[in-house]
This record gives sequence, structure tokens and C-alpha cells, in this order.
Amino acid sequence: MQELGSGTTEHRPIALGGALITMVEPRRGHEVAYNRWYERDHYFAGCMIGAWTIQGGRYVATKDLKALRYPVDNDVCPDPNSGSYVAIYWILDGKFTEWMKWGVAQVRWLHENGRMFLERDHIHTVMYEHRASLELPDGVPAELALDHRSPYAVLFIGEPLPGVSLEQVDTFLKSHELPAVVGVEFTPIPLAGDAPSDVPRSDGGNRFTVLWFVDGDLPALWADSFARLGAAMEAAGIAKAAFCSPFRATVVGTDTYTDQLW
Repeated sequence: MQELGSGTTEHRPIALGGALITMVEPRRGHEVAYNRWYERDHYFAGCMIGAWTIQGGRYVATKDLKALRYPVDNDVCPDPNSGSYVAIYWILDGKFTEWMKWGVAQVRWLHENGRMFLERDHIHTVMYEHRASLELPDGVPAELALDHRSPYAVLFIGEPLPGVSLEQVDTFLKSHELPAVVGVEFTPIPLAGDAPSDVPRSDGGNRFTVLWFVDGDLPALWADSFARLGAAMEAAGIAKAAFCSPFRATVVGTDTYTDQLW
């Protein structure tokens, strides 16, 4: 038996159990105020101060990155100019149910105490269960993906083709090389019935979601990698892309990119 304190990392006592992924659009004219409210208050008060939150991060889709999204017609983000900001939170394995209960109660408290920002719209806010990690040998573990602070992230939502299992999706994803330091695959969990009413309800169907974190120049890499992913999955008889979008990391403590959303 391995003794405690021996420093082994073969077993991961800190394991990723699930995530909150929330894509939100500030209303025009309120983008700076939204950005400041979110990163100076809500990022912490709505998620990070909760027990079992192990990491968090924010990314933004500027106008140039939105132009790379596909498919153009989709039900995830129907307005191609929308979905500017995405915030991502990692939840500790084994504590996801407790965290979801805390999150609903906390956001209700924030509403009751005037701590919410009304001039914004939820585009895609979903709780997710961790399904698989797409890691490189001796690379960045999924648990550290957000604290690694990659300058870019890719959000991909797919739907298996008829007769295709999620296990087959997993196999394809693990065998398909992409220029990312790590990818993390999730499946959706319905929001609790008493969650705030401004968050759209969706059970996610049989879709899966993957977040890839990219250290390279994603816009320069896009055409030969992620831009082809949806077509490659469909050609392999695996899945159809419901939504694929690049994002860049926000510059925390600044209003950088708030003037480049549209």
C-alpha cells in the first residue's frame, strides 16, 4: 500500500466530476458593466466561493472568432453575433449533487439581495457530468485545464448519429489528433426545477460536449483542425456538429475585448 504523503500521482484524489458551462450575452451598451460585474462579483459569489469548486475560467468570443463558428444555423446559439462570453467551472468528483444544490440556493440568494445583472441573456447554461479526458502523455491533466490558462478554448457540442453510442464517440475523439493541450468531454445534466427562471431549461438530449484548451495560435490553426472536425465526425459516421466555436481567454482585471464583441 502506498503511504500517505508519498507524493504519488498515479491515483487522482482530486478528480473532475462535472462542470458548469455558461455562455452569456451582455446587452449592447452594457458590455463593460457586465464584464466588471461578472469578474469582480458573480464569478466568485455565484460559483468560486462554493465548496467543491476546484477551478474556474472565463473566455470571450470576439467578432473575428464568431466568424469561425459552425454550423451557422444551430439551436445552441441561433444568433451568430451572440454568445460572447463563456464561464467554466470544474466541480470535484463525488460532490456534484451537493454543489448543484448549493448553487441554486446561492443564486436565489443573490437575486433576493440585488446582486444580479439584468442586462444580459443566457444563451447556453448547462450543468455537465464529466465523461472522459482527452489528455496527452505526461501532458496537462483535465483537472488542471483551467488553471493552465491556455489563451484559447474551443467549445464543441455534438449529437451522435443514429445507432452510435457515446463509447464510439469517445473512441473517435481519443483517436482524432487536434492541436490542443487537453480536451475534456461531458454529457449534460438537467437543471434543478427550482433553478432561477432566467436560465433556459434544456435536458441536452443525447448530445455530448467537449472543451479543448489550445496554447497555440488558434485562429491560424483553425482551418486545418477544428474547422474540419464536424465534417470528419460525420464522414466517419459518428456524430453531427450542433455547435463549434473558438474563444480566447479574457484579460482578468481589464475591459479588454469588450469593444470587439460585434
